[in-house]
Amino acid sequence: MKRYLIPFFLVTLAWTSFTIANDRLTGATFASRSEVIAKHGMAATSQPLATQIAIDILKQGGNAIDAAIAANAALGLMEPTGNGIGGDLFAIVWDGKTQRLHGLNASGRSPKSLTLAEFRKRNLERIPKFGPLPVTVPGCIDGWFALHKKFGKLPMKELLEPAINYAGEGFPVSEVIASGWRSGETVFKDYEGFAETFLPDGKAPKKGEIFKNPALASTLQKVAEGGRDAFYQGEIAQTIDVFMKRVGGFLTAEDLAAHTSTWVEPVSASYRGYRLWELPPNGQGIAALQMLNVLEGYDLRGAGFGSPDHLHWLIEAKKLAFEDRAKFYADPDFHKLPTAELISKPYADKRRALIKRHAGMAYDPGNPSLEEGDTIYLTVADKDRNMVSLIQSNYRGFGSGLCPDGLGFCLQDRGELFDLREDMFNTYAPNKRPFHTIIPAFVTKYGKPYMSFGVMGGATQPQGHVQIMINMIDFDMNLQEAGDAPRVVHTGSSQPTGEVMTDGGHVNLESGFDYATVRSLLERGHKVQYAKGPYGGYQAIRYDAENDVYYGASEVRKDGQAAGY
Repeated sequence: MKRYLIPFFLVTLAWTSFTIANDRLTGATFASRSEVIAKHGMAATSQPLATQIAIDILKQGGNAIDAAIAANAALGLMEPTGNGIGGDLFAIVWDGKTQRLHGLNASGRSPKSLTLAEFRKRNLERIPKFGPLPVTVPGCIDGWFALHKKFGKLPMKELLEPAINYAGEGFPVSEVIASGWRSGETVFKDYEGFAETFLPDGKAPKKGEIFKNPALASTLQKVAEGGRDAFYQGEIAQTIDVFMKRVGGFLTAEDLAAHTSTWVEPVSASYRGYRLWELPPNGQGIAALQMLNVLEGYDLRGAGFGSPDHLHWLIEAKKLAFEDRAKFYADPDFHKLPTAELISKPYADKRRALIKRHAGMAYDPGNPSLEEGDTIYLTVADKDRNMVSLIQSNYRGFGSGLCPDGLGFCLQDRGELFDLREDMFNTYAPNKRPFHTIIPAFVTKYGKPYMSFGVMGGATQPQGHVQIMINMIDFDMNLQEAGDAPRVVHTGSSQPTGEVMTDGGHVNLESGFDYATVRSLLERGHKVQYAKGPYGGYQAIRYDAENDVYYGASEVRKDGQAAGY
């Protein structure tokens, strides 16, 4: 019998290949890659082409705000499944010159001619998801121009040029977006203008296919040349007015002309030496602050990532915060909101005392006193240490499904999130901003910029913000690991639309948690299920002051990319 000797170098090569495939040089086992590091600038978006546009703008002399506007314009084209100029925008900006934060609420209001009585006449208990009734004023473009007026450097024409060129020439559709587009085809194909705008040859484009949107290119060109008034007071506004009347809607040219964005003061809560900043309502950002305040009273580090205690405390803190969210979060122009107390430490102490080892079926909202006190996310940072955290959305994918004639975009359906019950904080009223889900985030440490980040995805967002924070602070994960780590999302809380939770809701666990933890959660009374896809999408930039460099991350759940120079 012959014996065959394998050369030593082949054995070594085989062993080396095996170890590299199974053991990481850096990072946790669930991390998709190492962090991106650069000195002069960084951009992180959910589309590599948009990230490259942002970096190009920085290299051309634009600042972080310029680059964010350019990237957002491109994302409205490349991810119509989640955002576009028919939707709203929120942003937090760190001004490197003045060393302070600025918050922008660029969400739109309900039509002046649509009243609560109209919904009563139609015997509706909830505002429909799609169609003309949930349409509110699009705030995105006014948001761009508000940001540009306060911080921008390059002309708006230069910032919109890349998106205009891609809209005219076409771009290859990415994998995650192709999947969402297929779903959109099923839901929206019969809505006015949708097929003409988004279904070339009657079908959603597949991964890798080139999609062109010449109508959007024309709309953006008019905005580039005529400014925000070209959208809110000109031909575009008249086109929207005529279209909405035809489809039985209430949004008018008058509503568009009256729109304004609002500069607001971000609010914050401290967490173990760090400070998380969010925008105040009508958004849901303060839910993340409420959750962190509750969780600060627990030893998460000692419990360990993915342990039963870690997940139980997180889930119960979320349930507490979301009951307050359902009752109190609304347009502050219509109600005096108890924001200061909701995000205070003493209030968190009271709420934390309600959490027991066994899962509570449901919680009631708190009783604070009224004293003064589907979506894209992107972040960009520049050489002057300006940083911007920006989020923009249609809501429910393509929004209302209604695409005004020849404009290349869908109108949003944010009005669905109003409550049709009377005398609630979020009760529908004309010219009112609805409760909003999209929230940008920013973190400071000792008053200096530390991290700009966001997590997309409806009610997932504040839960995601909290998980990123505790992953980094309590569990020592880096920027990329914190986003790639498996997530837990609790669903079924009471809603600002009037739906009330009575059964404790469900816990959605992403793959990666061990079964011993799952079994313990079940024993504690949690209803665990496994859902595909409701875990959001994350981008982040961290500023390392010691080395004067940026770190960037973009997670694996989206098609995105972080890049720097």
